[in-house]
Amino acid sequence: MAAKETKRERFVRLAEARTNKIIDMMKLLGNCSSTANYEYTEADVKKIFGAIEHELKNTKAKFNGSDSVKEERFTLD
Repeated sequence: MAAKETKRERFVRLAEARTNKIIDMMKLLGNCSSTANYEYTEADVKKIFGAIEHELKNTKAKFNGSDSVKEERFTLD
C-alpha cells in the first residue's frame, strides 16, 4: 500500500502541473500574434493582457489571504 500523500506533496504535484499548463497555454496564445494568420487590433491585445493581468493579480491575492470576486468568462466582444 502506498503512503498517503502529504499536503505539501499534493501542493507541489498540483502547483507544478497547473503552472506548466498555464505556461503552455501562454505559448499557444503567443501563436495568435502571427499577422500572417490572424487579424487583431491593439484594443484586442490590450483587452487580452488586461484580463490576464487582472486574473494574475487576483490569484496572487489569494496566496496572501484575500478573497477574489468570481468574474465572467473572457470575451473580445
